[in-house]
Amino acid sequence: MKAIRVRAFGPPEVMLLEEVPDPVPGPGQVLVRIRAAGVNPVETYIRAGAYARRPALPYTPGNDAAGIVEGAGDGVRGVAAGDRVYTSETLTGAYAELALCDAARVHPLPGNVSYAQGAAVGVPCATAWRALFQRARAVPGETVLVHGASGGVGIAAVQIARAAGLRVFGTAGTAEGVALVLREGAHAVFDHRSAGYMEEAVAATGGRGFDVLLEMLANVNLGRDLKILAMGGRVVVIGSRGTVEIDPRDTMGRDASIVGMSLFNTPAADMTAIHAALGAGLENGTLRPVIGREFPLSAAPESHGAVMSPGARGKIVLLP
Repeated sequence: MKAIRVRAFGPPEVMLLEEVPDPVPGPGQVLVRIRAAGVNPVETYIRAGAYARRPALPYTPGNDAAGIVEGAGDGVRGVAAGDRVYTSETLTGAYAELALCDAARVHPLPGNVSYAQGAAVGVPCATAWRALFQRARAVPGETVLVHGASGGVGIAAVQIARAAGLRVFGTAGTAEGVALVLREGAHAVFDHRSAGYMEEAVAATGGRGFDVLLEMLANVNLGRDLKILAMGGRVVVIGSRGTVEIDPRDTMGRDASIVGMSLFNTPAADMTAIHAALGAGLENGTLRPVIGREFPLSAAPESHGAVMSPGARGKIVLLP
């Protein structure tokens, strides 16, 4: 099979398309023929050697994919050759024509969902669901602000929060991004390039502020985020690219919380619950992954440049 291989940590160009032996499923494992693989920012940090967890070299990047079950090892139940599935983790890497997965990380892909959309579920949608409900403990009727709402995680958060009965606001950096987030269910969206956009967002809540704020770029926004929370508000830090200075008194006056999260820390039972919820959302259409750009597998280096560029409008996927 063809697969992207990384033999040294470094810039996107270290990812090379090579031919490698087809993986063979062992006990409890499923072999998936990949039709689309999702590209996530975390994969750029891992490739660069800048992430806390470093895979052994050489390796194939990626965990999010969708495709068709090619075969399964001993002890696998409920999955058969020919099934449409999406993956939430792989053992051999998703940037490839075939990927080996633990059976617990292979999930049914409803017929109304494309393979590209299926490849957009694993990290973005699970991150959004965990941030909203397992970390922020959001409940229907609360008000949430999603920073960077036009990206993969942001769009998922908007759709999931709206379906759960929250009042949803978002930010985006382009007119196209603003229109997309409104189309996907936000009650209001603000251009984060405009001076005073946070004040406009607070005014839209009647001056009360936000119960939950999902933060994709904490090093830029966290200090200001704390000033626009409602009493008891929670900021969930999903992404950051550096350090930031805050005033702790902004948390004290509001009984506010700053909550960090990494999807890699999710306990197995919580991950099972997440994908049960995501599967239901895919089936009933309340969860509708949006695809921004598609690249051939050979263009993996270009996809890593695109996923880190501003102005995201949906998920970036690779097509073997």
